[in-house]
Amino acid sequence: MTPSSDTASPSDLVRQIGVISATCFMIVAAMVGTGLFGGTNVRDLQGGALDADATVLAPDRPAFGIWTVIYLLMIGYTVWQALPGQRARERQRAAGWWVAASAVLNGGWLLASQFLNLVATVVAIILLLVVLGATLRVLSRHRPDSLVDVVLLDGTVGLHLGWVSLATVANITAWLTTEVAPPSWAAYQDGAGIAVLVVVALVGLALAWRTGGRIAPALAMAWGLVWIGVARTTGEPASNAVGITAFVVAAVVLIAAVAARLSSRGRSAVPR
Repeated sequence: MTPSSDTASPSDLVRQIGVISATCFMIVAAMVGTGLFGGTNVRDLQGGALDADATVLAPDRPAFGIWTVIYLLMIGYTVWQALPGQRARERQRAAGWWVAASAVLNGGWLLASQFLNLVATVVAIILLLVVLGATLRVLSRHRPDSLVDVVLLDGTVGLHLGWVSLATVANITAWLTTEVAPPSWAAYQDGAGIAVLVVVALVGLALAWRTGGRIAPALAMAWGLVWIGVARTTGEPASNAVGITAFVVAAVVLIAAVAARLSSRGRSAVPR
């Protein structure tokens, strides 16, 4: 069971309020980013560079429905961590500010895509990826003590990290394709897309083994990869080679997570 101190300190209350404030900022930024307040929807920003048909590594539009799940989990976590019983828990103390930072950077990416440029979105999403990785590392050092803990902390951070890992690849590709690579590079997009997906597979393998087979990051990555495959085999820009590779990598990521999970359980069951 995760240890906690007997009494809460003023800094614990500040942390709880900070998480609430960060999540509210993220929600407002999401409303701006989706055009709810009169702005432009993300898929139409930056000349459409972030839409499903912008590059060979862009997931199909239904893939972005995962944000609804992530946001609902974030809201659930925010409410839960604000309860008095969570105030002095060491796991909340260790991860709370990291989760708040991820919410701020999530909203910051949306605002960057709405009001700045592609370079700013690349910077924002890389920072978000680093923060989420650090958050998961912190959580791995403090074991959960309830199912709610697993779902609202590990599940939220895991899904967020897995999706952002893939979204970072798509975002960088959109920037390179739109603003860096010459038009002649279009002839090599299939090979480049496959090469990047191989790197994604290696990242998925590393993430699986480093986290002891956490399922949430693998599920989010596989979800995005499947929708890349769907987009490339049914839409534009069409690329059966990239699409099939994306399907294969999705399977590899999931199998690696399951294998790492079973291996981790096996090691823990061995008497020492």
